[in-house]
Amino acid sequence: MPEIRDISLAESGERKIEWAARNMPLLSQIAAEFERAKPFHGVKIALSVHMEAKTAYLCRVLELGGAEMHVTGCNPLSTQDDVAAALARGGIDVYAYHAASPEEYERHLTAVLSAGPDIIIDDGGDLVNLLHTKLTRFLPGVIGGCEETTTGVIRLRAMERDGALRFPMLAVNNARCKYLFDNRYGTGQSVWDGINRTTNLIVAGKNAVVAGYGWCGRGIAMRAKGFGARVIVTEIDPVKALEAEMDGFDVMPMERAAAEGDIFVTATGCRGVIDGRHFGKLKDGAVLCNAGHFNVEIAMDELEAAAVSKYEARQNITGYELKNGRHIFIIAEGRLVNLASGDGHPAEIMDMSFAIQALSARFLLENREKLKIGVYDVPEEIDGDVARRKLKSSGLSIDVLTPEQETYLRSWDL
Repeated sequence: MPEIRDISLAESGERKIEWAARNMPLLSQIAAEFERAKPFHGVKIALSVHMEAKTAYLCRVLELGGAEMHVTGCNPLSTQDDVAAALARGGIDVYAYHAASPEEYERHLTAVLSAGPDIIIDDGGDLVNLLHTKLTRFLPGVIGGCEETTTGVIRLRAMERDGALRFPMLAVNNARCKYLFDNRYGTGQSVWDGINRTTNLIVAGKNAVVAGYGWCGRGIAMRAKGFGARVIVTEIDPVKALEAEMDGFDVMPMERAAAEGDIFVTATGCRGVIDGRHFGKLKDGAVLCNAGHFNVEIAMDELEAAAVSKYEARQNITGYELKNGRHIFIIAEGRLVNLASGDGHPAEIMDMSFAIQALSARFLLENREKLKIGVYDVPEEIDGDVARRKLKSSGLSIDVLTPEQETYLRSWDL
């Protein structure tokens, strides 16, 4: 039986899914292809992705392809109860509700894995981790899986390195049509959507500190600059730090940035990026949030210990009074700000990412006998296919090489 908050919310969720579908032409095209071919007939898919409208549409597309879907969220604060209700009303096996406790969250993950899935679609690596630790009895039936995020791919690489991984995984996050658009433009827009709607404060004229200058950090910094902020980047990678400097941003350690920033966004995939070393240096009124998958980048346990009082400053903003009398503010408990305080990436961006997911899941099935245990990049053919579909949906066309040009590019004796 599905485990959701309130089935009566389904109508609201249905409207959200319909809006997303209207703006996801690639996934709609793939849905029509899947419905005809039924590539997932008889296949069970366990999915743990942020349970909102774009994810719900992906679930329906895979179901049209014949899949038996068992789905949950991947973050306790990103589930939208009306969307979960709409999926449940439509017959999909859903275990997710907003603000689930850690115990409830794990129970929901366990429920979808208990179906005995053939394919895993993961966002952050929690399904894969649970399969390899507490639910190993379901490992023999798994063909493989797809991982959506940078954080999840980091976990998979560690498992592969340690010889712990037990089935092939496709690193969807590493596909160009994912990270160049989803991580950069999707995160850049949706993070500031979440910050702006939650705080109702102006960004222009403020010092915005962006921790991490990967593709997500690039997008966040770029959009902050567009809003009129002075952008400070903190990094551990010297090459990325140089990129940030040449992109026009100030670069400094967090020890120094802590005293200068007005708004802080972490996007590193690491823990303790802002911790007890920094809290006492923050300005009165500093706003902190996290754009990484897990709520470990801001050391919330250390902040709780350092604070003399804690209060709700505004919906989804917690205020902490420190011993020095300053007040600092945390958005969404330090969880993923663009989903815990917003609707996540724009539909057109997730259209590309979820097209990669859907086609990668089909690739796993078609190549199940060839793929050995390990972490694989998404085949270039899938990346290229999604890019061409996106161009066509946007009414764009590009040049093609002539036979002479192809010969030239393959030659060495010119």
